[in-house]
Amino acid sequence: MPLIPHPQGDYLFLPGISPYSCGVVSAPGFEIAHVRFRLPVAYRRIFDRIEQHLKDQGRPKVALCGIELRSPRPFTFSGFAEFNAGYAKILEDWGLFVDGINPVARTNVAPEVDPPSEPVLFGFSYTRPCDPSLPPTFVVSGAGELPEGVLAHEAIIRVGDTSSEAMIKKASFVLDLMETRLHGLGADWSGVTAVDIYTVHALERILPEVILKRIGTAGVLGVRWFFSRPPIMGIEFEMDLRGRHEQDSSGTDRPLYAG
Repeated sequence: MPLIPHPQGDYLFLPGISPYSCGVVSAPGFEIAHVRFRLPVAYRRIFDRIEQHLKDQGRPKVALCGIELRSPRPFTFSGFAEFNAGYAKILEDWGLFVDGINPVARTNVAPEVDPPSEPVLFGFSYTRPCDPSLPPTFVVSGAGELPEGVLAHEAIIRVGDTSSEAMIKKASFVLDLMETRLHGLGADWSGVTAVDIYTVHALERILPEVILKRIGTAGVLGVRWFFSRPPIMGIEFEMDLRGRHEQDSSGTDRPLYAG
């Protein structure tokens, strides 16, 4: 998957499927900033809130490069397609598509406890100028145990099996997918500052046997577990990743992964 530059968004993206790209990475002289809401924003107001924030920051709408959603429950495959059609149309109307391709990264999961009554915005990412000497920042889209570009129930890894061994297989597959996308963005685990896991299944074996021994120094920052289900019925394990600039004790923005 070749990286495609967004001509006005100040980032590059890995093409994915119509609802989202596989991930985004900042262009030279820019970084990807992350915004998370203390209270989720109702779906009908999502794009108004994003547009207002970008305007306040002096950034154009095309700077939007990542969206995190929370849904009331996992979709059927057909329901997921229906939701995505309306969602993608909004992004296209915003002028974000590049040659008909959706460049925006996305994670969309369903909280198991106290889920929202409708889809809501949990957070989003956008580009902004930064010190050009700093390395790129990135967002890897959420993905579960489905082969890249495939949306079919029968393609789910170990479909219908949530035994400990099956969950190890599922998590290993997803981690391989994350690593492939990460490398496709020109990054590696040393640049990852946020590792998110979305599942309602136990992690006692998955964390030490699959995740932590693989991600190296990224594990020093910990792993966040969201007790949530992936967005499609039958998928049991999802991950996403981010790499951003952090502040050191001197107050100067420096990447944690430098040196």
